[in-house]
Amino acid sequence: MDWFLLALLSAAALASADAATKAWLQDYSAAEVSVVRFSVSGLLLSPLLLGMPALGTLPAPFWGWLAAMLPLEIAAMLLYMAAIRDHPLSLTLPYLAFTPVFVLVIADVLLGEQVSAQGAFGVLLVVAGAWLLNVRHARLAKVRSWAAPLAAIFWEPGSRMMLAVALLYGFTATMGKAVLDYLPPAYFGPFYFLVLGLTMPLVWALPLRLGPGKGAGGTPGARLALLGPRGLLRRPRAVLTVAALHGLMAFTHFLAIARVEVAYMIAIKRTSLLFGILYGALVFGEMGLRSHLAAGALMVAGVAVIVAS
Repeated sequence: MDWFLLALLSAAALASADAATKAWLQDYSAAEVSVVRFSVSGLLLSPLLLGMPALGTLPAPFWGWLAAMLPLEIAAMLLYMAAIRDHPLSLTLPYLAFTPVFVLVIADVLLGEQVSAQGAFGVLLVVAGAWLLNVRHARLAKVRSWAAPLAAIFWEPGSRMMLAVALLYGFTATMGKAVLDYLPPAYFGPFYFLVLGLTMPLVWALPLRLGPGKGAGGTPGARLALLGPRGLLRRPRAVLTVAALHGLMAFTHFLAIARVEVAYMIAIKRTSLLFGILYGALVFGEMGLRSHLAAGALMVAGVAVIVAS
């Protein structure tokens, strides 16, 4: 069961990186935080590439899938960073549980995978969890209001942003499954992470404005000039802590996925949602821990049913 402990550690590290980002990098832009979590962490992961097959031996389909995944992954991470930085963790992180729901459709279209009855039941559990998460919008005495919690996804900014992230991750997860036909996951994970890390500074130089973070003001040239001690590294300890936690997440993710089927590993890793809800209540004083925890547990249960189907 060493894979289970590694997957659980990966989930805890991911939730810890999210909480540390929210606590210590509040004034960093979404693009800056992405540089921290990909570029710095990517450097930490680079030793894992020792022994990887030569790039010239990888076939053309591998590079095609990679080229399709990169822009989607970058867009997802920018939205992800902005959501957890500017909105309650309890109303953002649980919506990542919708990724397998989207995968049910996306994988059917791209890979021809069919939806089973068990998978459909998992979808219902996730939807029920989303309802419970926003139950404050409904009144039991008014039947017409019972659908309000699901509709709340469209007016809660953080929930809406994370739902978009879940959709993007649905595409990248499905594409990633296709890529593993050409490169083992133990190598593809670190390689993909390093490529994203090298790409992030270029994204950071673009005139992006995702949320009120102050780290990306001015022209692209001015933003690149902020890479010094007064810019991206203006809080070196916080930056290194967040990068190390995210690197630990990735490292344990790859170790776990090499020891067990991907479906089982992802089901356990989705407990990061529950860790995130706990951080939101215990560290940031977010209200409604009991209902949020119950909702998160129901959504994770749906995820487990889906990935096991």
